[in-house]
Parts: sequence; C-alpha cells; structure tokens
Amino acid sequence: MSKHIIFGGNGFLGTELAKKLSARGENVLICDVNKTSAAGIYDLRGVSSLKINVTDVQSFSQITTEPGDIVYHFSAKLLVPILPRKGRQDYFWNALFVGTVNILNFMEEQGLKQLVYFTTDRVSGKTQQHPRSESHPRIPLGPYGEANYQELLCETYREKGFNISIFRPRLIIGSGRLGILEKLFLLIDKYLPVPTIGNGKNYYQFISVSDCTEACLAAVEKGFPNEEFNLGSAEPPIVNELLKSLIKHANSKSILIPTPAFAVKLTLEFLDRINKPLMDPEQYIIADETCALDYFKG
Repeated sequence: MSKHIIFGGNGFLGTELAKKLSARGENVLICDVNKTSAAGIYDLRGVSSLKINVTDVQSFSQITTEPGDIVYHFSAKLLVPILPRKGRQDYFWNALFVGTVNILNFMEEQGLKQLVYFTTDRVSGKTQQHPRSESHPRIPLGPYGEANYQELLCETYREKGFNISIFRPRLIIGSGRLGILEKLFLLIDKYLPVPTIGNGKNYYQFISVSDCTEACLAAVEKGFPNEEFNLGSAEPPIVNELLKSLIKHANSKSILIPTPAFAVKLTLEFLDRINKPLMDPEQYIIADETCALDYFKG
C-alpha cells in the first residue's frame, strides 16, 4: 500500500499533516533527523518513523518505497536560533540546498516523481511588486533565502518528468509556535514597552499551519501541479493594529514604541558584524516593509 513520506516530519508543519493524513486512514512515514516528537503523532494509526538526516545520503538506505508513494519536503533550518555571520552560510546551505539535492536524487533512484515542497517567501528578498505575485523576482537577501534557490533545482527535475508543487508561505503560525514572536510575547506578558522597527504602519501577513496542510492535500488531489503557490492570510493587518489587539487580548499594559527604522537597522547590522546578533539580517532588513503575498494566481 502506498504511503506519504514526510521529510522533516517532526516539525510544526509535518506533525500537523501527519495528524490529518492519519485521520483519513492513510499510511505515513516520518523521516526526520530528530526521531522524537512532542506532538504525540507516533500514537496515531498508520504513522511510523525513521531517523533520516537529509544531508547524509547513506541514511536514505533505510527507506523502503513502493510505486505511488507521495513525498513531502519540509526539512529545513529556521532563522532561529540566531547565528553569527561565520558559519551561517554553511548552516543553511547544507540543510536546505544539499538536503534537497539528496531528496530529489533519492526520488529519482526510487522512481518517485510526485513532490509537495515548502520553500519560503524569503526567496523574493525586498518587495518590488505589491502584493507579491508568484512571478516576483527572486533576489534573496541572505543565506537563508539563497539556500532556497533549490526552486531552480526543482525546475530541472520537472524537465525530467517530476511533478513538483512548490509552496511559499508567509510566517506559519498555530498553537504552540511562537518563533520570532516569542520576544514580543514576553514583553507583553511583563507589561513592558513593545518597540516596532519603523512606525508600524506596514502590513504583516501570516498563514495558519492548518491552511498549509490543506494546501498540501489540495496539491495531491489536483495531481501535483508544476507551479509555485503563495500562501498567506487574506486582509493582513498593519503591525500596530496587530500588536494592539494582542496587548488587549492579553490584558497587558504594554504600549507600542515606534523607532526610526534606519537607525535601528544600522545598530542591528553593527551587532551582526561583531557576531553579537539580536535578529537575523533577513528579518530586520524588511521589518518595516509590507511583505504581503498575492495568493490568487493571475
């Protein structure tokens, strides 16, 4: 019986997808370098796991495939924890690009040609078109976005007969995940002032992890369209409105403090250059910009 192979399956998105597939009675194989999950997915019917490091070709030998198996590629490195400049390039390149090369080569060897792949909206870099369409120029700002140039790699495999649906999500959120927002939550919880980079009048877009999994299932049902798709919420709020609603919901006494974006970015860049970063450059460079994705294909 065919199965759903999820690389990076112990992550936030992978565990959510595994739950939905299990509820549908599907067989799921979690492939992750971390063989433990806090989400309890291994208690679900039809879910099994293997310890697979996508940067280690030899580890793929553990996987037994059958014709019709479906592959999902969520294996990645996040922008947190913050890394010093030295080593940042290799950190992301090995996990994102080299890992993708190995997954695609493995699929080709096994005769599997159906892939759902999550990259990132960071491949676009600074906003040149608003809202950003799927055809927005790919000019990444740093090693995280550059490593996701494996989208170009996918295009070469499409020419070999692969069907690869690529999704570019905005910040994925859901229960139990804070990511870069954790620092803001701590400030609000302690009634401390909350600084914004700039005046906070730019729009900020998220995407629900549940909506991301629904996109995966839709791609499978539609036969793995060979296209790139943006994923983002409708009518994103401006940063000030978003934070004010969060403060109100938390019954906090925190207030918003706008800051001069230019000066803040210079300070953050200086700290990054001396290997004492507070934020990753790919985060603060566009922190005061509107980076909203147009999720309707024209």
